[in-house]
Amino acid sequence: MSDIFDERRRGLEEEYFRRKDKESLQRLREAIREDASRRSAEPVTMECPRCTGKLHAEVYDEVNIDRCDTCGGIWLDAGELEQIISAENGPGRWFHALWPGRTNE
Repeated sequence: MSDIFDERRRGLEEEYFRRKDKESLQRLREAIREDASRRSAEPVTMECPRCTGKLHAEVYDEVNIDRCDTCGGIWLDAGELEQIISAENGPGRWFHALWPGRTNE
């Protein structure tokens, strides 16, 4: 007779632990989803090639550049230097330097 009760107790115990495992997995999946959504909402930053700082995107004369928050280094992607040079050599650049935002460019 005690064998029936022991089997029933073991069965209930196994069901309890299965339920707890399922709840744990669900919480873990939710935490992973929240972490992934939070990371996708944050701006993408890269490590500075020169030091251990992080690169943050900034806009300089309508060109996106990356600036390090630790060493202050500026990093350009392909073609960004050419865009800055062409803007510097453009007509009316001296007027833009004196009165930014007042040109018709």
